[in-house]
Amino acid sequence: MGYNEVYEKELSFQADRRRASVEFIKIISDLWYDKSIELVLFRNQLINLNVSDILNLHEYAGAFVEKPISIFDSVEIAQAIKDLDLPPAKLDIGKLTYEYHLEDVEYHNAKAFLSGKLKDARNYKEVTPKDVVLYGFGRIGRLLARELMTRTGKGNQLRLRAIVTRGEIDATVLEKRASLLKSDSIHGDFSGTVTIDMDNSALIINGTTVHMISSEGPEEINYTRYGIENALIIDNTGAFRDQKELSRHLSSKGASKILLTAPGKGIPNIVHGVNHKEYNPDENDIFSAASCTTNAIAPVLKAIEESLGVVHGHLETIHAYTNDQNLVDNMHNKYRRGRAAGLNMVITETGAGKAVAKALPVLEGKLTSNAIRVPVPNGSLAILNLEVQKATSVAEVNGLMKKYALEGEMVEQIKYSLDNELVSTDIVGSAQPSIFDSKATIATEEGKNIVLYIWYDNEYGYSQQVIRLAKNIAKVRRFTYY
Repeated sequence: MGYNEVYEKELSFQADRRRASVEFIKIISDLWYDKSIELVLFRNQLINLNVSDILNLHEYAGAFVEKPISIFDSVEIAQAIKDLDLPPAKLDIGKLTYEYHLEDVEYHNAKAFLSGKLKDARNYKEVTPKDVVLYGFGRIGRLLARELMTRTGKGNQLRLRAIVTRGEIDATVLEKRASLLKSDSIHGDFSGTVTIDMDNSALIINGTTVHMISSEGPEEINYTRYGIENALIIDNTGAFRDQKELSRHLSSKGASKILLTAPGKGIPNIVHGVNHKEYNPDENDIFSAASCTTNAIAPVLKAIEESLGVVHGHLETIHAYTNDQNLVDNMHNKYRRGRAAGLNMVITETGAGKAVAKALPVLEGKLTSNAIRVPVPNGSLAILNLEVQKATSVAEVNGLMKKYALEGEMVEQIKYSLDNELVSTDIVGSAQPSIFDSKATIATEEGKNIVLYIWYDNEYGYSQQVIRLAKNIAKVRRFTYY
């Protein structure tokens, strides 16, 4: 076959792949908006992706499981899912496609395979949608608003109904709030629509009314005036951190559960996937989603503790600068944070070493920690230097982390990176809070000391964890297959 013939064949194949991707995207949308069934590919989100994104994710999936994952196979499985009578669900089509090829001798077609794999969906109990109020509208609040509205679908789970801020709400303020939601210097433009409704003091996000409420304190708010009942209040202001202060939200009419997006005192500190099953939402009203760094390291530490045992260790987090630092040199109530954030590496403290013990008590007293704020606006790196009980190797550590990323309770939390060229901008927008850099793992010759590198999008990845925990607290988790 000549060069030109090969080239024409390659062009034809690429056209077929792209056509299949277009069909795949349509099925994803139909399942989401018609049946509230969300498809993911090895935990990577598929909603609102373009053709190139879809094909690139299939390349990653094939490398991850060391077996080709074809877009044509994904279309076949997705169409079979569409043809089945399933309840609202979140299904990993990458894992399903992989297993289908491992077990295809047992089934005569994809529909028969799925009927067996998803048989537990028959036991699904319909959930009651939960109203959500965002108390505060900063970096995390706006990302939560974006994700909640993008993934509302038919509104069977979490429904964003209101946003609470301080100060007067006039047309200028509404316009500015809408603009900050629509445009983000780090995460790009919102993939939806945002307009204002001045008459009702509201934002219209994707055609849905979200009330803007002005308040100087939680007690004075009556959410029921806006048709909001038994709401989950997600407090992302950082102003209230303990049981007493957060309980003020429960004085608001229409509020029933509180979730703090920061470490909390005297309340359950939860890393979803690690310890969320230890707390019954029926028995607790106030919860903390811990910190972004705790969410990054806790899943990996749990995997290492269960598999190798942790004697002791040190955490150093190389963290993006945050809004509590100064843009230029100026007074600050903490040492070093007063120096210009965009120009300096700044040594500061982090409580993540101690905080992780709240999620994993077995690590109490075993970790020291410190932080270095660096001149990047987002995307952070945790370095774990651990002494382990069981001698190990780089290959063994990477193998066990890959296993945890592929199956078990923490598949939503751990992403296994195969990338030799991974840098901080590459992980911006990653939905998993822990991105394990397999190419950077170090182990000493005797195997008792290991160094692990864990990347995390300290804004987006953390926001995804908040939403996962919110769904658990609100008891609106769908049937899942991972």
